[in-house]
Amino acid sequence: MPRIPAHTVASAPEASRDQLKALEARYGKVLNIHAEMAHSPVVLHAYTALQRAIADHGSFDGRTREAIALAVAVVDGCSYCQAAHTGGGRAAGLSDDEMVAIRRDAVDFDDRLAALLAVARAYTRNVGSVQDATWQAALDAGWTDEELTELSVHVTANLFTNYFNHFVETELDLPAAPPL
Repeated sequence: MPRIPAHTVASAPEASRDQLKALEARYGKVLNIHAEMAHSPVVLHAYTALQRAIADHGSFDGRTREAIALAVAVVDGCSYCQAAHTGGGRAAGLSDDEMVAIRRDAVDFDDRLAALLAVARAYTRNVGSVQDATWQAALDAGWTDEELTELSVHVTANLFTNYFNHFVETELDLPAAPPL
């Protein structure tokens, strides 16, 4: 059971309403995570600012962004984000089999992506610490220092939502990710 109720656009604090309306337009409804973030305008605005920065300045395509989100959500045990990014992964062109492989840490369909996700998993699992060999394997797979640096904001943005969901116990309002 969620710790805080989900707001509607009408019930949200005034400072959250415009952001909540924009998210409703983007996703077709007010998702529970956004409705709960709306309790604190700073939380909702921080979330949307991170998303905007990634959209405006990030170099990863949608498929890669969703793969990162799925890998982080599994390591962090966030079922809400696994569900949300399964839908996002489909929209970005990942197949259901690919998404299950990503979640299982068995990416045998794209060696380059597997190397990046190994860094993302280590970053998540080890509170930002990544062994030199894992970093070097990603470089050897063709990722650049700039891309690996960018990965930090993708992981952090996903940890922000994962932790928020754990913190307030967001109720799933999306189709669940397939079981592993």
